[in-house]
Amino acid sequence: MRKIGIFYAYWTEEWDVDFLPFVDRVKRLGFDQLEINAGPMVDMTTEEKTRLCGEADRLGIALSYGIGLTPEHDVSSLDETVRQRGLIYMRKMIEAVGTMGGGMIGGTIHSYWPAVLPQGLTDKGPILEQSLKSMKELVKIAEDNQVILNVEVINRFEQFLLNTCEEAVRYVDEVGSPNCAILLDTFHMNIEEDSFRDAILLAGKRLSAFHLGETNRKPPGLGRMPWAEIKEALDDIGFDGPLVMEPFVRPGGTIGRNISVWRDLMPGADLDALAARAVEFTRKTLC
Repeated sequence: MRKIGIFYAYWTEEWDVDFLPFVDRVKRLGFDQLEINAGPMVDMTTEEKTRLCGEADRLGIALSYGIGLTPEHDVSSLDETVRQRGLIYMRKMIEAVGTMGGGMIGGTIHSYWPAVLPQGLTDKGPILEQSLKSMKELVKIAEDNQVILNVEVINRFEQFLLNTCEEAVRYVDEVGSPNCAILLDTFHMNIEEDSFRDAILLAGKRLSAFHLGETNRKPPGLGRMPWAEIKEALDDIGFDGPLVMEPFVRPGGTIGRNISVWRDLMPGADLDALAARAVEFTRKTLC
C-alpha cells in the first residue's frame, strides 16, 4: 500500500516553523507521512532532532524532506564560490537527515528556486554541467547516509533547468546512482508534459516519490486532474513510493509570495477537514 503524505506548508505562511506539532496533526487526519523543510535540519540541535524523530516513530509517521535551494546555495552556479557554498550546505543537510535515520530529500536540490535563466544566457548547458558535477559529489554523501536525493521536475515559470521528465531521466542517468532519483509533481506535469501517462512510464523505476496537487494547487479531489490515468501509469511501473500532497491555497507570508498565491483560494475553508477528505480520496483513487 502506497504511503500518503502531506507537505507541512499547507498550513503555514513561513518555511521555518516548529515541525513537531504537525506530526500529531497529520496522524489524526489519516496520513502516513509528513514532509518538512530540509533546510532547518542543518541548524537543528540533537535534542530537537531526537524529539521530532521520536514523536514520528511513536505515531508511526514517516518523515521526508523538501527544499528549494536559495541563490546563495545554488549548486548549479557558474560562480564556483557559490557552488562550493551550496555543496557545504547540502552536505550538512544530508548528514543531518542521516542522523535522523535517513530518508528522502526532494525538490530543487540540483539548482535553486524560484529561478529564471540568468540574463544574457540562452544556453543552460553550462549550468546543467555545474549541477551534474555537484550532484555526483553529493550522491556519494547520500549513499553514506541512507539518503535518497529526489530531483524534482518543475515548471518553466518557477525553474529552468529540468522542466520535463525526459530532461530529468537524462540527468539521473548521468549521475548514475540509485541514491539520485526523480520526483514528479502533478501540478508541474500539467503545465509541461504532453501526457501524464507517458511521463510516468518514461520515469519508470527512476521515480522515487510523487507529489499530488490539483491544477489550481488545491488538495486532490478538488480539481480536474486525470487521476485514473495517473494511477494506471503508476501501477504499470510498479510504483511503491510515497504519494505526498503539496497543496498551497493561502496567500500571505514568504510561502504565499514564493508560490504566487495572490488570493485566498478557499475562503473560510476548514483546512484540516479538507486534508482528511483528500486522504480518503487518495486512498480510493491512487492506492
